[in-house]
Amino acid sequence: MIVLDVNLLLYAYDSASSKHKDARIFVKKLFSGDELVGLPWQTIWAFLRIATNSRLPGQRFSMEEAIVIVQGWMDLNQVRILVPGERHWEIFQRMLIEGKVRGPLATDAQLAALTIEHAGVLYTTDRDFARFPGLRWVNPLASS
Repeated sequence: MIVLDVNLLLYAYDSASSKHKDARIFVKKLFSGDELVGLPWQTIWAFLRIATNSRLPGQRFSMEEAIVIVQGWMDLNQVRILVPGERHWEIFQRMLIEGKVRGPLATDAQLAALTIEHAGVLYTTDRDFARFPGLRWVNPLASS
């Protein structure tokens, strides 16, 4: 299962981003394919929070527009909403300690733990995820 970090989705929907074209191609191909795609709630929340924040640069959406975008993802047969399970706290603690996490990186540790718990591969452009032992992650835009 491919687990998506919010940065790829934001790039794909922000035509002002320098990574827009490559991210858009990647996301379109991913969402039109057969491979399972995991969307953590934190990815969805972050997309809604950032994509609708008019104080940030780039293309922004109304909340109604952003909800339509998210609903479109959720309606796809291959998309699964990822939620923490019974092992989450155990894995999350390990990510926090072994990843030497402080402050805002706790959010990354939670996403890493969720990805590991669901035996997924995290797709992100954020190199901070290299700090988490046992996390499989890929930057699909690295060769772009």
